[in-house]
Amino acid sequence: MWKQGLAEYDEVRGIEWKWQALDVTLTKAPLGGEMTGPNPTDRGKQGVKRSMLVEGKGVPLALEVGPANRHEMKMLALTLDGMVIDRPLPGKPQPQNLCLDKGYAGEPAQQIAKQRGYEAHVPDKVNAKKKRKRKGGRRKARRWVVEVAHSWINRFRRLLVRWEKKASNYLSMLYFACAIICWRKCELYR
Repeated sequence: MWKQGLAEYDEVRGIEWKWQALDVTLTKAPLGGEMTGPNPTDRGKQGVKRSMLVEGKGVPLALEVGPANRHEMKMLALTLDGMVIDRPLPGKPQPQNLCLDKGYAGEPAQQIAKQRGYEAHVPDKVNAKKKRKRKGGRRKARRWVVEVAHSWINRFRRLLVRWEKKASNYLSMLYFACAIICWRKCELYR
């Protein structure tokens, strides 16, 4: 359903491949189960980490689930490879940019993104002190769309807290939520 929703959205609005964003969020998993682990930000209680890739307008393209104590870097390659729809090949006339947060700073993330044809954009201290050459002195904010997409998924009350013990059941509910988000976006632009 998610793949069909993305295809329909691509026809109606067009997937914005030029700028994509990726981020993770942590959710609680009080019953534990597969793919859960101690949450370092919640006193070691059981949790799950959800990694999502979205296109330029916030529609989800890929989703991965892992234990809460897994580093974001280890989920980056899995998320980029788990894209539901076929991605057009990037090139000089159509480059594809990937916006990441500071958790992906460093050479390994740059290499993973480059191997998959992306130009990674990660904020760091060097970029913060650079003089901006654009009018107004600021670059356009592009990473907020992934935060909004995580918020849309959290509005499905069943997904806010993970009650499923099997990872496949939880993942199927997440896929269903992503499909609903795609279809809702299609209805907005009709």
